[in-house]
Amino acid sequence: MSQIKSLLKDYDLRHTECREEILDIFMSKSHALAHGDVETQLPARFDRVTVYRTLKTFVEKGLIHKVLDDEGGTKYALCKDNCHGHDHQHHHDHVHFKCNDCGLTTCLENVSIPALTLPQGYKRLETNLLVQGICDKCGVS
Repeated sequence: MSQIKSLLKDYDLRHTECREEILDIFMSKSHALAHGDVETQLPARFDRVTVYRTLKTFVEKGLIHKVLDDEGGTKYALCKDNCHGHDHQHHHDHVHFKCNDCGLTTCLENVSIPALTLPQGYKRLETNLLVQGICDKCGVS
C-alpha cells in the first residue's frame, strides 16, 4: 500500500480510500478494465459516481489512459511510464490488443502506432489503434 500512497503523491492526488482501492485494482491487472469491471471489484460503499469521478481524475492526471473498445465502450489501463507531458495530454502512442477468445484488452508497449500524415488543416489530438486476434495466452496449444 505504500507504493500506492507514493504514486498518488507523485501525481499530486489527495489520498482517499476509494482512490487507493481503485489504483490497487489497476496495479493487480495486466489488462484494461471497464468502469463496470472496477465497480464490481470494489466494496459496495463506493457509489458509481465516485468511481466515475475517480477514473476521470486518474485520466486527467495521466495515471491511467483510455482504451477504446470495439464494442463502443471505454476501458482504462494503468500508464506504465509517465505518459503525459507538460501539456497534460496523454502521449501513449502504443497499440492496444483485444483477444477474441478471452476478451481481454492489453497495451502492447513496445509496438508503436505508425506515423500518420493528415491533410492540411487537421490536427491530431489522439490516435488509437486496436488490433484484434488471439493473445499469447489463448494461442498456446
